[in-house]
Amino acid sequence: MRAECHTIFYLCFSVSSGLVVLTVNAYKQVSQLFDNEGTVAFAMFMAIWATLFLELWKRHRALYVSKWKVFDWCEEEEELILEIVNNPQCKPKEFRHSYLRSIVVLLLVTLVLVVIIGLTHALVICRVLTAILLSQSSWHFLRERASTIAMLSGAVLHYITIQVMTRVNKLVAFKLCEFEKTRSFAATEKRFTVKMFTFQFFTLFSSLFYVAFFLGRINGYPGNYVRIAGKWRLEECHPSGCLTDLFIQMAVILVLKQTINNIFEFTVPWLKLCFRRTKAKPMRRKCGNCYRKACREDDSNFFPCDLCNLRNWLENYDLSDVDAFSLFNEFLEMVLQFSFTTIFVAAFPLAPLLALINNIFEIRLDAIKMVSLERRLVPKKTNDIGVWTGILEAVGVMAVIANGLVIGITSDFIPRLVYRYHYGPCAVSNSTNLDCMTGYINNTLATAFMSNNRVKDDFKELITDNGYNVTQCSYKDYRSDEDQSLTSQFWLILALRFAFVILFEHVVVMCKFIAAWFIPDNPIRVKNERLNDKLRRLKKELNEAKGTYDSRSTEV
Repeated sequence: MRAECHTIFYLCFSVSSGLVVLTVNAYKQVSQLFDNEGTVAFAMFMAIWATLFLELWKRHRALYVSKWKVFDWCEEEEELILEIVNNPQCKPKEFRHSYLRSIVVLLLVTLVLVVIIGLTHALVICRVLTAILLSQSSWHFLRERASTIAMLSGAVLHYITIQVMTRVNKLVAFKLCEFEKTRSFAATEKRFTVKMFTFQFFTLFSSLFYVAFFLGRINGYPGNYVRIAGKWRLEECHPSGCLTDLFIQMAVILVLKQTINNIFEFTVPWLKLCFRRTKAKPMRRKCGNCYRKACREDDSNFFPCDLCNLRNWLENYDLSDVDAFSLFNEFLEMVLQFSFTTIFVAAFPLAPLLALINNIFEIRLDAIKMVSLERRLVPKKTNDIGVWTGILEAVGVMAVIANGLVIGITSDFIPRLVYRYHYGPCAVSNSTNLDCMTGYINNTLATAFMSNNRVKDDFKELITDNGYNVTQCSYKDYRSDEDQSLTSQFWLILALRFAFVILFEHVVVMCKFIAAWFIPDNPIRVKNERLNDKLRRLKKELNEAKGTYDSRSTEV
């Protein structure tokens, strides 16, 4: 039997010990929705939008900074003032730096990142084993869709890992900040934010980076497959393209993260409040007048008891407690969502839409939670969002790099262009009536012959057990049919891929700089108000200095 791929409907590839034929037409049609020429323009738009978003946010911040008159406010001075109020004779805690502590912290952070990357490798092994077990199942439905089900189960397992590691990362980040012994709470908060975001970023995106840039590229080829423990083959990309796997992975993680997180974020404080009030109700019933109507009326002859007088205080006491880091989770959630909507947006264009829908619901849920389920936050003066601004700008730069690599390396955008203008019918003759992409699928396939003993060993179980007379099989790669060496077309496409990535990144970065220059951080009205404030302050200081000088001259 000759297993060849003449159309996009079937593609033969081996999974562990068998040859599986998958129907990929439906997935190919879906992948064409986001893997096309418009993907480049959309990725550029999203990268520029990220810059516009940050610039408009800075202008919005400047309006409130001007309104609240906190231009010259300094968090370090605020902490010193509080120390002086508590103890007028206090001495400031001096700055200290220890190279030994810095080295230890750096090594510990690296160790945590290595553990997180190790979890990514464990997820890869789980997906491989799941695909193997499903492909050997007696149920035809599972065997036919083993690869897709393994990818979905891997995405769900990745989400569970994210939830577990979020709590572990927070604990580790706190311990590292305590070990550093920072000078002030502001410095502790800043370093905790950087560490926590770094850990969470690697937890969320390490698996996505593997799917985007390593899946199907390090697994080898027939006769020379890379195997785990010398037995199990690494997983391959979906037959419709590597971008399909990344699309499925991001869709599952983002949908689960938004829906389940919102449910838990609202229901957990609500259940705690119900439990506390149910537990406190018997204690309040001990007072006989608490539940009498007269006890709650101003014109009554009854005098309310202490519990009635403190009713509102007791109800507020039952609300969930808040601390200095209560808003940290909200900031972290929004920044990670911003990362999802910019990084890999070329592979999952629905991310901005899902983020918009999520924010519409979350705004109301957070408002209810903060007003009805949690104690009132203690107001704290500030003039910006601190280190989060730098993190958002770093995410914007990473989005340019990641999307350029996704389009240039992961997608089939460059191979299709090369075939259209160099190898396809239109490149040979302009007068042909054939479509320019006719024969593209066959052009991307290489052939492995069973006459090669190493290739035959990969399929010997299929041949001996099922009795198929397989003579050759086509697989997706640019290799010679004779000796399976890389062809000149592979090197041409590889060179054009990297050229596109460099060109894309330089063009988008230049557009980002132009957009940032074109939109000033501060509105003109704010600049003029700031200028007038400086003028009034300088006049006042000059008048005070002149009055002091005149009084001294009179005394002389």
